[in-house]
Amino acid sequence: MQKIATRIFIYASLVFGVLGIAVVLTQPKDDSLLSKLLFVTVFIILPSFALSVAGKYLNGKS
Repeated sequence: MQKIATRIFIYASLVFGVLGIAVVLTQPKDDSLLSKLLFVTVFIILPSFALSVAGKYLNGKS
């Protein structure tokens, strides 16, 4: 059961990252490039942290 939950968490993290980046890049506001890069970085760092934690549980390490 934990393996299934971990896999769902991995997929949700990936979808969160991809959709977050897509929203930032396609928003019609005239935001500066720097703020868009900041938000894109957030949507890369958060899922990568979640994936590293989930990977430890998927491999059986605590």
